[in-house]
Amino acid sequence: MREPGLPSLDQLRVFIAVIDHGGFAHAARALHRTQSVISYTIANLEEQLNIALLDRGKRRVTLTEAGKALLADARAVSARVDGMRARARALGAGLEAEICLVVDVMFPMCRLVMLLESFQREYPTVALRLHTEALGGVAQMVLDSRCQLGVSGMPVHLPDNIDRQLAGHVTMMPVCAPFHPLARYEGVVPTAALREHLQLVLTDRSPLTAGQDFGVLGLRDWRLADLHSKHALLRGGLGWGSMPEAMISEDLGSGRLVRLNLQDGAALQYPLFVIHRADNQLGPAGRWLKEQILALDYALPHGAY
Repeated sequence: MREPGLPSLDQLRVFIAVIDHGGFAHAARALHRTQSVISYTIANLEEQLNIALLDRGKRRVTLTEAGKALLADARAVSARVDGMRARARALGAGLEAEICLVVDVMFPMCRLVMLLESFQREYPTVALRLHTEALGGVAQMVLDSRCQLGVSGMPVHLPDNIDRQLAGHVTMMPVCAPFHPLARYEGVVPTAALREHLQLVLTDRSPLTAGQDFGVLGLRDWRLADLHSKHALLRGGLGWGSMPEAMISEDLGSGRLVRLNLQDGAALQYPLFVIHRADNQLGPAGRWLKEQILALDYALPHGAY
């Protein structure tokens, strides 16, 4: 048996049209061609592939077993070409091929999912790279031009070429496990008592925040680079620390964690800033993403994580 030839994109699309429109005549009308041209194109495709795709012995044209298998391939090829053409049109109009977004680990994941679902619908041809970093790590990636857009947490000293806008605040709560000694305090927990117990603190490797402490009260602390590790250690009773409300709302509801009422308050507002390099202007997709982040409602209901 000879090797199959190389079918053309037009042949594959005619093959798909015959199946989707229910026959040669309907496909001809849909494609604005004569029925004889459609029939000839399918015959040539079968000749190219050296296999029968359609069963013409019945009143209605049906797929052979080989045709069923190859129809999926034809659809995949057609879709990939359509995608390539759409991307080429977008690139020609100035749309970015790819967006790199870096967000602070405190950014509520439920809001991020909703945001990126909308982004996918709005810009289906734009590839996305997503990073999560702590403290100065977000700003560092934007400064180094590794990401076009960032959502940074606690403000750090940034050069003038970084554009920064306040997007909103995330509620942070100091918590511990119910069997931790600090959980015995019914009212305000004295700062002296906090200092006696291990504090779990989020840190990062960015030089922008090297040597800086944010909300560190304990005389003993463990520095953790991963928020989920901190979450697990808090639930295990190894120490106390602050966590974003959205991430621990279920733990508070079930009693796996309890809130601590500190002298400075039972919660604090952690700011989130949208940042990007002013000397590297955002394209249409980047501008849309920035506007959506600024418009987000960060006041989350309990259990929203």
